[in-house]
Amino acid sequence: MRQHADNRRALDQTFFDRPTVDVARDLLGMELLHRTSDGLAGGIIVETEAYLQDDPACHGFRGRTPRTQVMFGPPGHAYIYLNYGCHWLLNVVTEREGIAGAVLIRALEPSEGVALMQRRRNRERLEELTSGPGKLTQALGVRPEQNGVPLYAEPLAVCKPPRTHSRVIAVTLRIGIRLGADLPLRFRFADSICATHVPYQTVRGRQ
Repeated sequence: MRQHADNRRALDQTFFDRPTVDVARDLLGMELLHRTSDGLAGGIIVETEAYLQDDPACHGFRGRTPRTQVMFGPPGHAYIYLNYGCHWLLNVVTEREGIAGAVLIRALEPSEGVALMQRRRNRERLEELTSGPGKLTQALGVRPEQNGVPLYAEPLAVCKPPRTHSRVIAVTLRIGIRLGADLPLRFRFADSICATHVPYQTVRGRQ
């Protein structure tokens, strides 16, 4: 791990060099932080979705393209793309180099820079700041130019939080997609007000 802002320890690249589903589950409870000239902002990851190379909903399903090249690259890097021409979404590249895999960061519980995120989002309520993949990139000030940057060092990094505790993990189908919609590849903390609430199956989490 590398030292991050405020004595957080950024996860090592080897954390991401694993099967995508394992990373998607284990990212729950980790902290995503982004430092800009405006300050530090971030939150605890409470919802993720896994996308696998043999999954028709995965951008890498049909092979390498200029858009998906990052997904086939080294693990632990950011894959950022524009969704429906409206929102930039942040994904974490997984698997060994040459295999397309990524985890979409769907929701955070704000932990740092709340006032800054409120200004960026023009919202006051905590559950409205980072409770969706497009919301959280806006709140954290994530830019499309950061596509391909490592997520194990500043300024944009996934870190182990100062404190953890056990929470129930909900496993359900992914949302907002048509292909591969029958796969249970979405993971969230069942008690989080910032995660999307739909019917799910539950398993005991380790965070």
